[in-house]
Amino acid sequence: MAKNGNKALGDAKKQKKDEFYTQLADINAELRHYTQHFAGKVVFCNCDDPYESNFFKYFAANFNALKLKRLIATCYAGSPVAGRQLDLFEDYAGGTAAFHNSHDSMESRHLGGDRPRIPHKIVINEVTDVNGDGRIDLADVEWLIKNDKNVLTRLEGDGDFRSAECVELLKQSDIVVTNPPFSLFREYISQLVQYGKKFLIIGRQDAVTYKEIFPLIKAGKMWLGYGFKGNATHFINTCYEDYATASDHKAGMIRVSGVTWFTNLDHKKRHDEFVSVRKYNPVDYPQLDNFDAIFVEETVDIPESYDGNLAVPVTFLDKYNPDQFEILGITKTWDGGATKKYPKQIQVDATGNRSNVSKLNDGAVIRVETPPKGKTYYLVNGVPYVQRYPRIIIRRKK
Repeated sequence: MAKNGNKALGDAKKQKKDEFYTQLADINAELRHYTQHFAGKVVFCNCDDPYESNFFKYFAANFNALKLKRLIATCYAGSPVAGRQLDLFEDYAGGTAAFHNSHDSMESRHLGGDRPRIPHKIVINEVTDVNGDGRIDLADVEWLIKNDKNVLTRLEGDGDFRSAECVELLKQSDIVVTNPPFSLFREYISQLVQYGKKFLIIGRQDAVTYKEIFPLIKAGKMWLGYGFKGNATHFINTCYEDYATASDHKAGMIRVSGVTWFTNLDHKKRHDEFVSVRKYNPVDYPQLDNFDAIFVEETVDIPESYDGNLAVPVTFLDKYNPDQFEILGITKTWDGGATKKYPKQIQVDATGNRSNVSKLNDGAVIRVETPPKGKTYYLVNGVPYVQRYPRIIIRRKK
């Protein structure tokens, strides 16, 4: 993401308003690789207003094709984006829970200002093409919801995925598919693991370095999906300023990079063979000073026929094949894999300013003969070192 793009997401996370609706095209592009997993399953979209969420629309439209048993979606009352397109309830703040009588009225009514939002759930047990046009649209969905085999009801609580009501719905489900708030990603994943659920969700790419997430990846309990092109996409959102360049700006959307899909559903790409073409030499692949591994600049640089430990970028996980490689650890202090601990260092920044720090103990470190010009480096007892971004330690399987 460009610097300003990071600012947009950072501001949203600080406000705990980092809920972005996913484009249907992005959902289609990813979900087509997992269709074999859904037959006879209960799907739960627990961060999704049914009339806003394209996840709900995708599963409603493909209910029969996927052979779903049931589809459940819940809406959070505190969502900054829920309810901004369609007014589900005739008296949104009051006591009547009734649908408008026409498709036109549903599309044209908007919520204004800060009117209270009603948390609700929808349970779909069957999908039929009521008007015979060969597709499921909002008119069909309205009918389906009114049908006695499909239930739309208010929740007693606020619809938070951590609420007792939503946890009970989670227990009834088989697969969770959604785009949860990035600021709650750790807690969200923890809950899915606690209840042993299959999932396919969107999150920040750097979440792989979280101490709550990386152990799951290392243990083979979670991995990356197919992902977004260039690890970036546009999310539907009108609550925040979009800092994308004019050529990349889309009305009513915010561009976010450094995002990907996380899952524990197996897929073909996960078993694609990674082909190495680089040759190892000690100059291009220096030994890390504080971890038992050689430094690999980019995933494409992984040397062939090298059986030792490799310190690769976190983006390697997009190419990770568990049949070829074993994940040993990550160059973060909390993982406990460092072979040495540095005393306090002198940091020399790109402009030559010096300060006393202790940063070297949380990352991959390379000892250099000559301090790099115009870049930050560190001095320990007069010896220069450079620190690199977090690296995942891997090795080839025999």
